[in-house]
Amino acid sequence: MSIKRSITIRAVVTPAWKEEAERELSAGISTTDQQLAQLEQEGQQVVDDVRRQSANPLDPRVQEQVAQVQQQVAAKRAELEEQKRNLLQQQAQVRDLEMEQIVDQGQLESFCDIQVGDNLVSKMQVAVVVRDGVIESIEQG
Repeated sequence: MSIKRSITIRAVVTPAWKEEAERELSAGISTTDQQLAQLEQEGQQVVDDVRRQSANPLDPRVQEQVAQVQQQVAAKRAELEEQKRNLLQQQAQVRDLEMEQIVDQGQLESFCDIQVGDNLVSKMQVAVVVRDGVIESIEQG
């Protein structure tokens, strides 16, 4: 019988791994900063358009529309700022890693064959250790 299982990918921290991880995190931070700037610009543009299209910008309905737009922008801003905080935290964690330390990097799925008498826990607990993209070992059970 064949079953699906998750395989943990673990990476050995090397200078190249650390450099790549920092580069990816920096790119994510930069993208988030760009999204924040674009959000502010587009939000202000929508508010300006709503006010411009109204005969009376002080009309309560117009004020309500403006408030809704500002609320949506604030919610999205908070989401992006949280994302940026997480990326900055991950970046600090990467900088603190020591060389040769082994860190979990992700998961893959694979199939394995099982039969009566197999230790299911052992079959399900598999990890692949990678050094700079090259498989160094496969740990089972």
